[in-house]
Amino acid sequence: MPGESSRVPGESSPAPGASASGRGHDSAAAGGAGSKRLLVLGAAGGVGAVLVQLARQLTDLEVIGTASRPKSRDYVLARGAHSVVDHHGDLDAQLPGGVDYVFSPHSAGMIDTFAQIIRPYGSVVAIDEPPNLDLRALKSKSITWHWELMFTRPLFDPTSVAQHEILNQVADLVDKGIVQSTLTTRIDGINAVNMRKAHKAQESGSAIGKTVLAGF
Repeated sequence: MPGESSRVPGESSPAPGASASGRGHDSAAAGGAGSKRLLVLGAAGGVGAVLVQLARQLTDLEVIGTASRPKSRDYVLARGAHSVVDHHGDLDAQLPGGVDYVFSPHSAGMIDTFAQIIRPYGSVVAIDEPPNLDLRALKSKSITWHWELMFTRPLFDPTSVAQHEILNQVADLVDKGIVQSTLTTRIDGINAVNMRKAHKAQESGSAIGKTVLAGF
C-alpha cells in the first residue's frame, strides 16, 4: 500500500492499477513514438482512469479517452488525456486517421468499430469476456487481440513476484503524486444497505472512478 497516502485511497488503487499495468501498459509502451495513438474506452472508470495516467506518464503515446458526459469528460482530461471522444457517438468520425491501440473494458458489439478505427497491425487489450465474441473483422488489418486478467499470474505462475512488483510500482507512483487515486465515492459501513447502494451506483453506468466500501 502507498506509504504516505491515506489507507482507503491507497487501497482503492491495487486492482485497477494491476489491470492497467498489465497488458494494457505493455502494449501502450510498445508504441514508443509520439505518432502512436491509444484509445482508452471507459476512461472515467477505475481501470481506465489509471491507464490514462500510466500511459501519459510512462509513454510518448497520444492518449485519447472516451466519456459521454461533461463531468466524466472533465475527469478524464484532469487525469491527463490529450483529448476525449464520446463513445456513444461515431468513433470512426471522431478519430480521423484512426488509432494504434485500444483498451476495452466493454467489447460486446464493438468489434466492427474496432476494425474501422484501428490501424493495420494495431492491438486491442480487453478485460471483459462477452459471449459469442467474433474477431474475424479484425483479420484483414492483422489486428492483435490481447486478454488481460490480473489473476493470471497467481493462477498459473504463483511463484512469480511480478504482481508484487507491479503493485509496488503503482503504490510508489501514487505516493509521489504521479498517479492519482481513482477513489471518488467512499461508503462507510459494510452492510446490506450500503452494498446495495454501491452496486446501484456501479450499475447506473454513470459512476466515475472507484466506489469503495470501507469499515470491514
